[in-house]
Amino acid sequence: MKMLTFDLVLLVVSVAVTISAATKIGVTYSTPDVQEVSPERIVAKVVSMEIEAVRLLDPDPEMIRAFASTKVSLFLSVPNPLVPMLASDRHQAFDWVKLHVLPFHNRTKISMISVGNDLISPEAPPPMFLLQAMQNLRKSLLQLRINDIPVSTTFSFFSLIASPFPPSLAQFKNPNRFLEKTNSSFLVNLFLTTYMDDTSTIHVRYTNLFDVMVDAVVKSLAVMGHESLPVVVAETGWPTWSSNSSEVDATLRCSEKFLDSLVAHLRAGHGTPLRKEGVSEVYIFELCDSGSKQQSKRTWGLLDNHLKTKMNITFFVDIPEMEKKFIRTYLVIVFSLFAGVIGTVCVLTCLTNILSTERPPKPVVGRDKWL
Repeated sequence: MKMLTFDLVLLVVSVAVTISAATKIGVTYSTPDVQEVSPERIVAKVVSMEIEAVRLLDPDPEMIRAFASTKVSLFLSVPNPLVPMLASDRHQAFDWVKLHVLPFHNRTKISMISVGNDLISPEAPPPMFLLQAMQNLRKSLLQLRINDIPVSTTFSFFSLIASPFPPSLAQFKNPNRFLEKTNSSFLVNLFLTTYMDDTSTIHVRYTNLFDVMVDAVVKSLAVMGHESLPVVVAETGWPTWSSNSSEVDATLRCSEKFLDSLVAHLRAGHGTPLRKEGVSEVYIFELCDSGSKQQSKRTWGLLDNHLKTKMNITFFVDIPEMEKKFIRTYLVIVFSLFAGVIGTVCVLTCLTNILSTERPPKPVVGRDKWL
């Protein structure tokens, strides 16, 4: 009976862990040179698509304000040109936080801040100002009593991995102790448009290139002694169009197929061979085209720059309604069984105690009362 009860407890816990461990899937958004759509319309579109997170690559206070009182979490990025200034002047970092974070902290879900995007070059050592800017921004947050927003920076996969394939040979060129000390995540951009076919030395079976690249990051973190750092894929995607005629796979059809496969893989919750829980968050590049075809060499958007849908995006629903009903019913049954077992154990315990209690002997007439 005790073993059955314990098994039920494990079953309930495993179901809860399975539900809560799903990878958060979001999108990136860049403000176009000419803003044709209001922030309120963009937020309304994001909410209608049931997207749970948005990375603002060049955050604007009006856009951050528009997300107030929604369930969408925001991942803010400090544009690269501002990073040296935030590093050299602590007051500039403080002012950036006062403008982009402090007014919205209680009403808008700001999940993290990235200081710069792909500032590391494989040909040169990491710039000294990068870590200083991260520290200044972190200190500014704490000075304003905001201690629940981690600060990190975003790396490019191909700028950091010395030998991307196989992943067991990959090593990062720049350790990031700051991330571990401040409980931050390791942010990396993964774009799968570079083909790698040297699989002869791989002893772990991979079914897709995304997992190969994630495990290259995981292995490199382990080599540096930071294997416990959560990994966030800050950008990934597939172009829907390219001005280069040789990029024959840059089509709407290929992009939709890639996103369908990626989201299904992430929602399945299988993780990767080296990290069973998988990555904690993935951001798809990008929500809408940031410019016209005449202005851009590639387009990546799920929507065009007028918010018109370019592909099927219903896969952004976190858990389908039928699955939610199944999970609710399943949990009710499990908890009912659990309560029934507990009740049965209590009744049997009471009966056992009653039956095992010694009763006093009946008095005998003419003798002492309790002989």
